[in-house]
Amino acid sequence: MTGQTQERIFATPLARRLAAEKGVDLATLKGSGPRGRIVKADITSGAATPAHRPSSQSTPPQKPASAPASGGIDAKQLADALGMSYTEIPNDNVRRTIARRLLESKQTVPHFYLTVECRIDTLLATRKDINDKANGAYKLSVNDFVIKACANALHAYPKANVAWTDSAILQFAHADISVAVATPNGLITPIVKKAETKGLRQISEEVKDLAGRAREGKLKPEEFQGGTFSVSNLGMYGVPEFGAIINPPQSCILAVGAGEEKPYVDGGEIKIGTFMKCTLSVDHRAVDGAVGAAYLQILRQYIENPISMLL
Repeated sequence: MTGQTQERIFATPLARRLAAEKGVDLATLKGSGPRGRIVKADITSGAATPAHRPSSQSTPPQKPASAPASGGIDAKQLADALGMSYTEIPNDNVRRTIARRLLESKQTVPHFYLTVECRIDTLLATRKDINDKANGAYKLSVNDFVIKACANALHAYPKANVAWTDSAILQFAHADISVAVATPNGLITPIVKKAETKGLRQISEEVKDLAGRAREGKLKPEEFQGGTFSVSNLGMYGVPEFGAIINPPQSCILAVGAGEEKPYVDGGEIKIGTFMKCTLSVDHRAVDGAVGAAYLQILRQYIENPISMLL
């Protein structure tokens, strides 16, 4: 380009992307769109040819960008073609592994979703009473109760504590609960093993220890690989309801939302209660709808009657 001002070229975003991919100089084209705008047909019609710009320096040929793993549009190529500003945050091996597993799960595992609403007033009162009597020695969270309830429900109803293989369904003897933890490198799921055999205080202490070491990248492989069932809780962020992606080779993951106060009818009277939505994502190959629904009924009984988990 000389010292003259470059004339503005009118083209659709799609035409600009295609031109960038094909190496076509838009300045050499006459647009067929409204007011001479360059459109997709102008790039794909065959009239457009790759640009050959003279240069005072020899530029080595660049390797074409590979297609994204998802087979969709490459975000970097599109952003470059449209002149969008961005900052590149490199993906480490952990982030790439997580992305690959999540993609594999959604593409290969037939998900379906079941939601129940649990009234947690008794759970909240029980939690407060236990924490008050602990005098700071420990502090239970709502998620500790959820983990224990999931484990007890799996022990009571093992048909949901399974994994799919082509030759057989594996039904596990113990409830090893994977707990989703956000780390700087992405989501990781440390495991509370044999959670049905442990009390709330032990579960709480293990979760705090595992989560802390997960964020520091100090977990051993056996502490986050495996598990028979996962729990993902976004209630602390105020998210009322969501559906989580199954963590293969597990068959179920429970997504826990925030507790919300709302009116309900009890014996003909309108009362105010705190309700929490729990959504179970299920691998339909190993767990049928009736099995998933039956499991949630048992889970809700434990959550709404937390004293039963202490016996």
